[in-house]
Amino acid sequence: MSISQLRKNLRELADPAIAHHSQRFFKTGPGEYGEGDKFLGIRVPILREQARKFKQISLQETRQLLKSTYHEERLCALFLLVEKYSRGSTIEREDIYHLYLAHTRYINNWDLVDSSAPKIIGAHLEDKDKQPLNQLAASKRVATS
Repeated sequence: MSISQLRKNLRELADPAIAHHSQRFFKTGPGEYGEGDKFLGIRVPILREQARKFKQISLQETRQLLKSTYHEERLCALFLLVEKYSRGSTIEREDIYHLYLAHTRYINNWDLVDSSAPKIIGAHLEDKDKQPLNQLAASKRVATS
C-alpha cells in the first residue's frame, strides 16, 4: 500500500457537506487561525481506521502527507506518526520528534496539536529538558480555539 492509494481512499470517503461544515468550524477564513485550510469532509474515526490500514507507509511518505493542503490528510499523517513513534526504536523516535518539530507549520489547528503533540513531543521530552516546549509556546503560530 502506498500514499497514492491512501489519498485515493480518502477522496472516495470525502463528504462535501462535512467539508463545508468543517471550513467554518475550524476557522479557515481570512485572518483566522486555520486560514486557507481545505477539507475533504472525513470524520476522525474513519481517518484513524485509514491510518491503521496504511500503518506500513514509510516515514518519507508520511512526511509528504503531513505537507498536504487537506486537513484530513495532515491529521491522518499525524495518526501515522503517533503510531510509528509509539512502536519505534530510540533512533526512530528521535527522527519522528525532529520531523514533527520541523513541520509544525502544517500542524496549524487545535485538533492536529491535541491528537499528536502529547504523544510525540510530550512523550519525547518526558525525561528531558522541557525548553522546546517553551519555544513552541512562544511561537506566533499558535492555534487557538
